[in-house]
Amino acid sequence: MPPLKDVSGITNALPFWLSLLTVPLVAVGLVNGGWTVWIVPLYAWGMISILDNIAGLELRNIDPQTPEDKLFWYHLVTIIWFPIQFIMVFSAIYVLTRGDQFSGAARIGMMFGVGVASGSIGINYAHELMHRKGRLERWLADLLMAMALYGHFRSEHLLVHHVHVATPHDAVTARYNEGFHRFFPRVLYQCFISAWRAEKTLLARRQLPVLAPGNPFWRYGALQFAFLFLAYLLGGWAGIGLFAFQAFVAIWQLELVNYVEHYGLTRKYLGGGKFEHCKPQHSWNSAKKVSNLLLINLQRHSDHHFKPDRSFPLLQNHAKESAPQLPFGYSVMTVMAMIPVLWRRRMNPRVRKWRAMYYPEVVDWSPYKIGHHSEPETAK
Repeated sequence: MPPLKDVSGITNALPFWLSLLTVPLVAVGLVNGGWTVWIVPLYAWGMISILDNIAGLELRNIDPQTPEDKLFWYHLVTIIWFPIQFIMVFSAIYVLTRGDQFSGAARIGMMFGVGVASGSIGINYAHELMHRKGRLERWLADLLMAMALYGHFRSEHLLVHHVHVATPHDAVTARYNEGFHRFFPRVLYQCFISAWRAEKTLLARRQLPVLAPGNPFWRYGALQFAFLFLAYLLGGWAGIGLFAFQAFVAIWQLELVNYVEHYGLTRKYLGGGKFEHCKPQHSWNSAKKVSNLLLINLQRHSDHHFKPDRSFPLLQNHAKESAPQLPFGYSVMTVMAMIPVLWRRRMNPRVRKWRAMYYPEVVDWSPYKIGHHSEPETAK
């Protein structure tokens, strides 16, 4: 077993601050224009993929019993990101809606890069923050999700996804052979509906109506409206359009990652409407070192679903004996997901191998399809 990683001091935490490099890259694009408006996606997909290939795997873990007071420098980057992203997004809108130094295509390219940052980093940090218990962390998560116009994600993620992951009841679990271009529009409306129903159920248990002030959808909507209004004040209708575009890119980034994380994996049906407990084998794992630094260990997703309350520095890497492994980091896998033929060629054999390894007794997987709740057929 690899030795435990050292956790002490700021020096060991600083590599997880790799995301902050996107800020000067956005500034370079806003100042210089031209091809530099594409520098953020080139960094996020191109450079990170190259560095992943050079640096290889990080198989060491931090002791999961490490007390939280030793993790301050790890968590600080997630706390400070919201004001950084706020300045980045609205500065971009202010600059791009003034003067004619940017063509229409350059404006789109610049906000595409900003959306990549607010999606791959902002939403990822929001994901970490919403799993924490503090009021400040939850508020920061809501603010970051509102900047992507996707506030309901917190309700859907905590109340639906983590409960039903790797079952037909979870919209976010991509089904075997389901291409991303079918998956994406499906989750956009199904996740909103499931989040609304989950909050409605919680309010009903407290004998409150669905429109009670305690429904977080009021907060989601108010924050999203506030950001849209600020975009209008800074750039008029063009400002709203640019803000909405970066939000769409951020959502697209989120759902690309969701698609990769659980594609084709299913918990075993136990009968009576119940599925087995979620285990590391029900999420795809990747130990690619650099992309895990950029994404604060999001690729250790097998452990995240196994222990949802474990903060990102303490997430454990699971070897191929206990969790299925992706062939590449997310920077490559998300690009591959956009090309269904290439995706199926790479991933479908891995799903079939996973089924044979963990559930050799299941001979008919069709009951695990969307909307199909009959008993799976098992080998006699």
